[in-house]
Amino acid sequence: MSGSGDRRSGWERRYREGRTAWDRGSVSPALTHWLDADGGVRGRVLVPGCGHGHEVVALVRAGCDVTAVDIAAAPVMRLRARLADAALHADVVQADLLHWQPAGPFDAIYEQTCLCALAPADWPAYEHRLADWLPPGGRLYALFMQTGRDGGPPFDCPLPAMRELFVGSRWLWPHVPALDVPHPSGFVEEGLVLIRR
Repeated sequence: MSGSGDRRSGWERRYREGRTAWDRGSVSPALTHWLDADGGVRGRVLVPGCGHGHEVVALVRAGCDVTAVDIAAAPVMRLRARLADAALHADVVQADLLHWQPAGPFDAIYEQTCLCALAPADWPAYEHRLADWLPPGGRLYALFMQTGRDGGPPFDCPLPAMRELFVGSRWLWPHVPALDVPHPSGFVEEGLVLIRR
């Protein structure tokens, strides 16, 4: 596992240089789909690796109690200011998710760009943390980056590898295949799947 300070400085540099091509600049259609679905996204929701927080704002507006975490200070400060300007509230935390510990469990986790930003060697530790943060029946709303290429970030998160990572002894995968969500960058797609703890 790479050091927290190295990860933080690397992400600060990426945000400063604008090298976050997977940021859509707006809310993902996947979240809109899930918010509109029966049962929707509700309750206490974690957004790990929140970046600029487009989805955080949408979740707060939908009535969710949101905690958003990012390792880099720049997007955290921007998101806090954006929420304040809109008279909205979320708990926005600057922390390394591989070391951070929440006060309690979440009803749901919205995983869009955190896993693909972590080095694959860190994925098992991240998966264990997500499993710890969701009670049985909790929902993991996941968009797995499908880059089809080596290297990253964003790192390729092929669905067969995701099924091995989010193992059946801890996670219940749906019986329907993941939906493909095109990305405006044109170089990736995201595999949309709702996994239950």
